[in-house]
Amino acid sequence: MSSPLERAGAGSRQPAASETHRTIELGERTVAYVLRRSQRRTIGLSIDHRGLRVGAPPRAPLHEVESLLLRHGEWIGRKLDEWRARRPERLQTITDGLQLPFLGQTLTIRLALGGNRCLWNLHAGGATLTLGLRTPADAQRVLERALRERARELFRERLAHYARVLEVPQPRLSLTAARTRWGSCSARSGVRLNWRLLHFPQPVIDYVVVHELAHLREMNHSPRFWAIVSGVCPNWQALRVELRVLGRTLPGLVQNRCTDHATCGDGP
Repeated sequence: MSSPLERAGAGSRQPAASETHRTIELGERTVAYVLRRSQRRTIGLSIDHRGLRVGAPPRAPLHEVESLLLRHGEWIGRKLDEWRARRPERLQTITDGLQLPFLGQTLTIRLALGGNRCLWNLHAGGATLTLGLRTPADAQRVLERALRERARELFRERLAHYARVLEVPQPRLSLTAARTRWGSCSARSGVRLNWRLLHFPQPVIDYVVVHELAHLREMNHSPRFWAIVSGVCPNWQALRVELRVLGRTLPGLVQNRCTDHATCGDGP
């Protein structure tokens, strides 16, 4: 998939193309890309199963390349999401005794016969979730439903808490399962949070909640916005890094059926 976006760039001819791997911050997303310099007269973008690739003349300044990426960050994010949604996710088999990360601790899965109901047992070391299944084929669906319900309960509580702290109305909550976005905020539709955040420690979840609620006061990523976030989460930068690192370790438990593209939010 190629982009129609191109702009002029100064350059001189080189006999061979050269490639470098770089990253850039596009909003709240860190995007890796390959910069390929070759005998061309413009800067061009393309996105496919390999990710973002940028072609540029040999002497096009890096700031011109990055300026183009920043201007079209929304388009880049949308296309990357579309490609990732097409990529089949490798699913982990749900077995008795399976252990998953859960709020910074461990969730142990137990399987039993039943009517596709689940039973939570919270304890000091984490939690045990017993899935009473009609057939083994129902395990993934019942597990996802249980995790979503637990996430919704927790997220509502954290939204209510931090809405009071930030002195904003408590927004409507909806859940997503997008692969590259942890949250989004809209004055019209409310806050959307990725239910898979349940696999992460609560301070990381709280950072995402504060980030999205702060948009109800500043619908941008200006210094004023980050000052609001910092006032509630002084260590937000460390939590943001932790979120990105943990995002690469998510267990592949369920098929991703959501292709939501949020207007803002941290991605894995």
